[in-house]
Amino acid sequence: MLAILSGCATKQPVHKDYSALRADAPRSVLVVPVVSRSVDVDAPDYFLSTITQPIAERGYYVFPVNLVKRVMEDDGMADADLVHGSDPRRLAELFGADAVLYAVIERWDSKYAVLSTVTTVEMSYALKSGKSGETLWVHQEKMAYDPAAQQSSGGLAGLIAKAVVAAMEKAKPNYIPLARTVNGIAVGRVGQGLPAGPYDPQHRIDQQQF
Repeated sequence: MLAILSGCATKQPVHKDYSALRADAPRSVLVVPVVSRSVDVDAPDYFLSTITQPIAERGYYVFPVNLVKRVMEDDGMADADLVHGSDPRRLAELFGADAVLYAVIERWDSKYAVLSTVTTVEMSYALKSGKSGETLWVHQEKMAYDPAAQQSSGGLAGLIAKAVVAAMEKAKPNYIPLARTVNGIAVGRVGQGLPAGPYDPQHRIDQQQF
């Protein structure tokens, strides 16, 4: 058992190819309206409210998402599918951005089963160059959360507590913390997320991790 655990602990993460991203060296990121495959009409707004911070914390300037959304609506690009089909170079030029982040909400739902409500969020990301239009980084992240599983399961009281928590989650799923966590992991995951940007002290120093 110790040998197995030791092997798991020393296993190196599978790294993405960051050569295109490092060569392009973007300093600023434009997050465009997200395409949502969820029936939850609030999902795109929840996503946008939680994606800016992790990218900024990695050392990139991120354009204010609400301002971007409004400018695009005024420019006749209110439809997210239309935006995703546009040339990233045109979008970047509109704001003076170095790179454009496209995101798709693949899943954003809750499944209720009396004693358990599992809330699942799944995202796809693609960062494209504002200079060449080339794809610099792609990633997919998925996370499921079951608040009832964290409750005590002792006897009838435990079952009642689980049922209450599951019912509350069904009535109003708490997507914001989950979306924030998913975005944070996607952007910061070693060997898979975004390497440190120019406003991070680890810029060009973290190449062994990314």
